[in-house]
Amino acid sequence: MPVMMIRGGDLDLVEYEFSSFSPGEHINTLGLDRAYSLKTIDGTVTVRAPARIHLTVMDMNRFAPNRPGGGGVGFAIQLYCSVEVRCTPGGVEIDYNRAPIIRHFVEVFRKVTGYSGGFAIVARDHEHPHVGLGSTSTIMIALAKALNFAVGSPLSDEQLRKLVGNNYVEETAEGTIASGFETGVGPAASIHGGMAIMGDELTLIYHHPFARGKNVYIVIPPSDISSAGTREFDLLMNKARLLDYRDRELKAYLVLMDLIPALERDDLAAMGVVIGEIDFRGSKRAEVEHHSFRIYQYMSAMRDAGLEFVGMSSVGPSIAIITEKDRDEVARIVEPLGLRIGIATQIDNEGLSLTHHC
Repeated sequence: MPVMMIRGGDLDLVEYEFSSFSPGEHINTLGLDRAYSLKTIDGTVTVRAPARIHLTVMDMNRFAPNRPGGGGVGFAIQLYCSVEVRCTPGGVEIDYNRAPIIRHFVEVFRKVTGYSGGFAIVARDHEHPHVGLGSTSTIMIALAKALNFAVGSPLSDEQLRKLVGNNYVEETAEGTIASGFETGVGPAASIHGGMAIMGDELTLIYHHPFARGKNVYIVIPPSDISSAGTREFDLLMNKARLLDYRDRELKAYLVLMDLIPALERDDLAAMGVVIGEIDFRGSKRAEVEHHSFRIYQYMSAMRDAGLEFVGMSSVGPSIAIITEKDRDEVARIVEPLGLRIGIATQIDNEGLSLTHHC
């Protein structure tokens, strides 16, 4: 694996070895490993979790692949990942095209809870990987919830999402795994629905439903710029950190003083103004410019055309639109820009759901 350089300022330059490991290694139990009274549930447990739009990290200087955190803002949408879990006498059977990340969290869960039996697992994501919709974090929190219920629910949702965040990994081309970037926004939005605002160390500061009945459209501009692996690392750990040194206080102020009050009164246009401002600040600027200034041109044209809420998700290039306008109206706005609506949905204000079939 490569050695990456991290530069946060003129006097801040360190090396980070982007190392991989096998599923089940480097487990962080958070001190939760203890004797639990487990009771396996007969039948199949199915958890459906909404995907998320990640609007911004609060401070890139407060997280890294081996340190989850950094704070952030994001919301859940009606685009779903699902995980089915059934307890078995032994072994782990996985039906999913990204088996290493599933296997790793299964070993995390077994080490924490002391469960010695097996699992049969079927996972299905929303099939939009690495475009800013959080497929990995959504699958992982659905998996955690299903495993937990299947053995008698020894852990709380809060403990589950922190275990996911502190053991967050992405798979490598060689079939191993490597620590990934995690703010905790995805699992929190998936559990609770609506908008989630995170502080450092995966601390959930605030969550609130919003924009009920409004339409959500996801536009995925063409981009040949990778938003995964070493390219993502280089983006987030260099330019983004430097820009957050300058703008993190302003972003925190905008969220506390403007975004949260707008959420309380369900003022979609006011929320859109705040997100539009944040798109030009700190690490969000680095993420947008990663895909070229065309993303700014697209979003500016959409706002000028009267779309109330426009923001790029995560490291992009997906652009999320929340509006009262119907699909035909939005299509008339984005198609002259050479774009098309990739996903039409709404906000998920309910969070993940669980069903049990004997």
